[in-house]
Amino acid sequence: MKTKIETEGRIGTAKYIVGEVERFDQKYEMFKRPRWDPEIAPVAERIFGYVYPKDKYGHTLKDIAFKNAAWHIETGFAHGNVTENTGMYAWEQKLVGVSRIPEGLKQEVKDPANMAKDIKKVAETFGASLVGICEIDHRWVYSHTFHFATKEHKKFDLPEECRYAVVMAFEMPYYLCRTSPTLLAEVAEGWGYSFMAYTATMVAQFIHGLGYKAIPSGNDSALNIPLAIDAGLGELGRNGLLITEKFGPRVRISKVFTDLPLVPDQPVDFGVTHFCTVCGKCATNCPGQAILCGDRTTKPNNVSNAKGELKWPINAEKCLAFWSRNEGSCMNCIRVCPFNKPKGMLHDFVRFIINHFPWLDWLMLKGDTLARYDKQKRPQFWSD
Repeated sequence: MKTKIETEGRIGTAKYIVGEVERFDQKYEMFKRPRWDPEIAPVAERIFGYVYPKDKYGHTLKDIAFKNAAWHIETGFAHGNVTENTGMYAWEQKLVGVSRIPEGLKQEVKDPANMAKDIKKVAETFGASLVGICEIDHRWVYSHTFHFATKEHKKFDLPEECRYAVVMAFEMPYYLCRTSPTLLAEVAEGWGYSFMAYTATMVAQFIHGLGYKAIPSGNDSALNIPLAIDAGLGELGRNGLLITEKFGPRVRISKVFTDLPLVPDQPVDFGVTHFCTVCGKCATNCPGQAILCGDRTTKPNNVSNAKGELKWPINAEKCLAFWSRNEGSCMNCIRVCPFNKPKGMLHDFVRFIINHFPWLDWLMLKGDTLARYDKQKRPQFWSD
């Protein structure tokens, strides 16, 4: 009860913090651990190694080719899952455009609020589904980074002059996500990673063109979800993912760190914590049993969980173990989430009810189950 009282009335990531939060070392991120942890390495071999086609919808050679094509920009050019400051996420890139701009020009920003609006328009034009701005809380910046290929482990800090993060979320295709845990669902994941790199680097180039520092970032440099929460894009769900109001957890996140004067957005609260407490579908439908069924806690499962936060900590070791057995990723926690719905009058009405009448969450949950939204979509839909 004491923990609940301490977090009441807070906004943004502050409402999840109940103790000292230490900056997270990227070395302990679950996808980095196979590179140095001998207990985890064998589990990851079936994910990062050869995957052989099966005579089964969702796992055929065509499905593997579709998945690899979706990942192509990230794995071939962006490298945001490898390390920071590389590929399309390089911190310093030449301004290469149709029109040459004389060096030394700098846009005077008299109205940071108006500039924030302009940045959002640019990001949305370049493909972002949602855009928010926050002042950087350095507790969410990695204390150390870890290079996936070379295993280099080093201390890390962002440039002090970078005060703001432009945080962008990218909607993944709904019907592909509903085929989870097949490789078709991973097409949506790969597309998200590729597209978020494409957009982040162009937004960074726009800011560079104004004469300011801009650092594009994917899954490197800092924890995306806390930054997105502080930027007003959503709340933290039981599944450990960002829950957005429009798309639920069906998004991928990138950001651009900058010294461009901007006005931050306010965090949002549309009833996610209460609904997740009532719901629990992601936990009961998790093939690896990696999601906590009970109440929130500050106790971590292992070194891949951050400390000092009141949440439903994900057991990423169990999650990765299922990915290994599946020979591909899993999005069941996204697929079954009642917030994971396309835009429409009915779904928008349900979102309104959850936001304003939390005592009816049980009824909304029952309706979601009766409508069978949590059931897997047959992967052959795209082949027929």
